[in-house]
Amino acid sequence: MTKNITLAIDDDLLDKARVLAAMRRTSVNEMVRGYLERVVREEAEKDEAREELLKLIDESDADLGDWRPSRAETYSGEPRFDRWR
Repeated sequence: MTKNITLAIDDDLLDKARVLAAMRRTSVNEMVRGYLERVVREEAEKDEAREELLKLIDESDADLGDWRPSRAETYSGEPRFDRWR
């Protein structure tokens, strides 16, 4: 079910949006709907990815302990990971 909403928009911006919509052979309404659908979908995908990462962290058996590189190792200029060479 679709609902109508009222949108307050500057006259100049609306004129430009109408021209752009005409160039794309669509309507301002369709452009706004498409934008909102895309924003909501992208946010949902970010949430899903975040949840997957948190799940991997919780399920991980990895334990680095208190290991940290020394100051000399940090500033040596040498690559820290062999896979990046």
